[in-house]
Parts: sequence; structure tokens; C-alpha cells
Amino acid sequence: MSRLRRLFSRSSGSSSGPAPDAPLSQADARRATTEHFRTFVTTRVGVEAYLEPATGDMPTTLLLIATTGEWTRRRVPDEKAARGLADDLGIPLYDVRRTGYPQRMREWNTRRRRGEA
Repeated sequence: MSRLRRLFSRSSGSSSGPAPDAPLSQADARRATTEHFRTFVTTRVGVEAYLEPATGDMPTTLLLIATTGEWTRRRVPDEKAARGLADDLGIPLYDVRRTGYPQRMREWNTRRRRGEA
């Protein structure tokens, strides 16, 4: 079973809740992703969303990048879900196939590798 399917599959946990290592239900996974992104957007300046299409070994992901270059990434079911999430967060959405990754993200990654961030 793919990781994306496990992430968004319904769990059959008991009424006392799923086991700690049980997969999240689809609704719980969406809530967790939305909350993570909402926190990122409200605690950073100038956040933009970048859609990363699915590849042979990676599912569709949504990447949020702040003006500082700091970023976060989470899996999303598809492009439609990514667009809806970006709309709900009130941030622009770009397709990395068309725009590429912004330079500020690469610079932030370089600073982190050097221990400067």
C-alpha cells in the first residue's frame, strides 16, 4: 500500500481511539496538514505555495515557502486539493513545473547546511 494511501485511509480503530502507530483517518490527516500549514502561514511573512506533482516514487506535495526561504512540505491527495488549501490559506499557488523553486529557498538550504540559520 502506498504511503499516501496509508496517510489518507480510514482507520478502523476502536472507540477509545487508534493505537499510537495506527494510520490517521483521512479526515484527521487533512486536519493535521491544514493545521500545520495554517500555523506556518500565520507565523511567517510572505508565504507562497508551490505544487509539486506526483512522480514515480513521490506523491503530490504542497510546498510552502516564506520570504526568508524557510519552507515546509506535506503530501496532498491531488492538485485540486492543493489549490483548495492554498485558497483557504489565502496564499498564491505556483506550479514548480512552470516556475521552478525560488532562489530564496536554495539560499536558505545552503545557510542551514553551513549552520548559519
